[in-house]
Amino acid sequence: MANQHQNFRWPWIMLFLRTLLFASIQALFALGYYLAGKAGAWDAGAAWWPFVVTIVNLICIALLVRLFRAEGKRFWDIYRIDREHLKQDLLALLGITILLGPVGFLPNIWLGRLLFDDPQTSLDLLVRPLPMWAVIISLAAFPITQGIAELATYFSYVMPRFKASGMRPWLAVSLPALLLGFQHFAIPLVFDLPFLTWRLFMYVPFAFLLGVVLHWRPRMLPYLAVIHVLMDASFAAMLLDAAV
Repeated sequence: MANQHQNFRWPWIMLFLRTLLFASIQALFALGYYLAGKAGAWDAGAAWWPFVVTIVNLICIALLVRLFRAEGKRFWDIYRIDREHLKQDLLALLGITILLGPVGFLPNIWLGRLLFDDPQTSLDLLVRPLPMWAVIISLAAFPITQGIAELATYFSYVMPRFKASGMRPWLAVSLPALLLGFQHFAIPLVFDLPFLTWRLFMYVPFAFLLGVVLHWRPRMLPYLAVIHVLMDASFAAMLLDAAV
């Protein structure tokens, strides 16, 4: 009975953990600046969000490895290519990729135009100056750990266990998708209402598309993880222009 309770508890913990860790670890960066006597410590800490995300990803990967092992499984097996269905999956990937671009970027642009007189305002709040050494580390560490940790947390750990618990499929897909989308309001956590709203909703349609695809065909995870890495790498490259 205790084992069943623990198995039921962890998917719910993992559902909310990333968002809580994003805010908590950013607070630690801000605390460091505060103790160093820097004015605007919270904003200074917010600039380090690529490192915050990387740290959170490493924590999540370590937890997922442990949780999968506790079930007698290997976490890294979820990234194995299914060679038996390779052709079908590559064809499916082509259609999915055509959808991912507009669903991933258009809500971001439309919402930014709706909430900000100048869309550059949102970008300035998001892409902040970091030392060049930190940007170089972020260019690799941020997208690679995101590709490994994010989709796996919500759609390869949480979603299947929600479904196995008897939760209705639409809800088992919707909850992880919503939390994946919503978590971005804490990356970085900036107390500006338009910015919070933009970050809260900008990736929700994208998250639902990913959730539906992985509900339909879980073996697509390795391909989607690679796409995720490439998308985040192109975004991380924007940090170069703001480097100090």
